[in-house]
Amino acid sequence: MNRNRLPSWINRLIDLIADAPMSPLGRLAARRLGRPAPRGSVPTTSFAEKPTRLLIAPVNYSGQAFAWARALEAADTGISARNMAFDVPGGFDFEADLLVPVGTYHNDPDWQRRQFEAATRGTHVLIEAEEPPFGRLMGRSVEVQAQALIDHSVDVAYLAHGTDARLPSRHMREHPLSYYDDPAVYVPRAEQLAARNIALLERSGRPVFVSTPDLRSDLPDAFWCPVVVDPQRWAADAREERPAGAPLRVAHAPSVAAYKGTPLIMPMLEQLQAEGLIELDLIQGVPSAEMPARFAEADVVLDQFRTGSYGVAACEAMAAGCVVVGQVFERVRADILAATGLQLPVIEASVGTLEVVLRRLIAAPDLSRERARSVEFVSAVHDGRYSARVLQQHWVSRSARKEGFDASGS
Repeated sequence: MNRNRLPSWINRLIDLIADAPMSPLGRLAARRLGRPAPRGSVPTTSFAEKPTRLLIAPVNYSGQAFAWARALEAADTGISARNMAFDVPGGFDFEADLLVPVGTYHNDPDWQRRQFEAATRGTHVLIEAEEPPFGRLMGRSVEVQAQALIDHSVDVAYLAHGTDARLPSRHMREHPLSYYDDPAVYVPRAEQLAARNIALLERSGRPVFVSTPDLRSDLPDAFWCPVVVDPQRWAADAREERPAGAPLRVAHAPSVAAYKGTPLIMPMLEQLQAEGLIELDLIQGVPSAEMPARFAEADVVLDQFRTGSYGVAACEAMAAGCVVVGQVFERVRADILAATGLQLPVIEASVGTLEVVLRRLIAAPDLSRERARSVEFVSAVHDGRYSARVLQQHWVSRSARKEGFDASGS
């Protein structure tokens, strides 16, 4: 929904309801999200009997919570990690340990209490995107739910995913083509929510992680926990370099065109295609299961040109052996180099320079070196091992040592 098209009084009413979720209007709005499943029919999180029992909840954006949970278990036999997410009808179908109907998550006090009790049988809870892990329990307050866990000796940390903690005002100052400047993106509420979430994280005193490195501009004390992809799932068969004179196969997969900058680059891409220089594959509405095959057919994948960072789609393309082109802030590249010792292999291009970059790639006789760098980077930084080390070093193992047991599983 593009809220910029709504009358101002409707936007004020929406914000009022969002700010007072337990008010009569807030309760009425929650009911519209769906009726709960039959009482007792939705399970709660269960852990294996391990010294460290860790829950990640409640959003699982792009399947990342599930991936981090698997990475932690693979890194340490003493960890039982689980994720829980509420199921949004019409959303993407990402694997999860526990997928809860959205009506149950919001409107079933019995499930909310049972899930809280299940979480207190764990040792750690990682709260995603500053969303309450137990729905509307305890007034739907993230802070109150977190404190209740802490009172039950559960170690709490937070993880910011993106727009939940990215300040539009800062982003627009630093990025001349920031997607927040697009009429399709509602800015005022985004600014208020991001500022509120940042304040929550800063006063929490808990470890804070971010899934994309650019968020450290808004949360400088946060630790970067990279997104995770499965290199084997995305690996393409041995590629043959395109024949001399053949068009460059260029793919672009905008989940949200306004965020990626798609309308800004399409006229130029269509012109290059009309000249016979590229073969464009605009990937939209394609199920996740079909994406590896689409990327396997591409030489180059265009990522995004309005954010200044990169995310899951870029990592999937790199794992497939594609050359990825996008616009990434220099400080983000510097942070990645400092953290990993590796240069980010995403080729830099802005909306204004993309045509020059593509013409250079069109003229390149061999892209095998760039492909290899992409695969190596994803294997080193985004296959889960690095993310698990970050979570262990800055949170899990730290609290395990404090409690007096060895979280290494040895």
